[in-house]
Amino acid sequence: MSAGNKSTNEDVLEKVGELYSSLFEHDGFGDIRIEMRILHRGQKEVILHCGKQYRFVIDAAS
Repeated sequence: MSAGNKSTNEDVLEKVGELYSSLFEHDGFGDIRIEMRILHRGQKEVILHCGKQYRFVIDAAS
């Protein structure tokens, strides 16, 4: 969900599970990072960073 919509902790946990499954099935490398910061009125902003990577090893002589 975007920052403007009200989300729940369960929404975040569901998305983390989806991202994990996506990375697990990905034929390459990837990473997940979770960032949190405190906002006004007892709220927290949670940002999920998920990047897939494709890595190649090639001979330098080619």
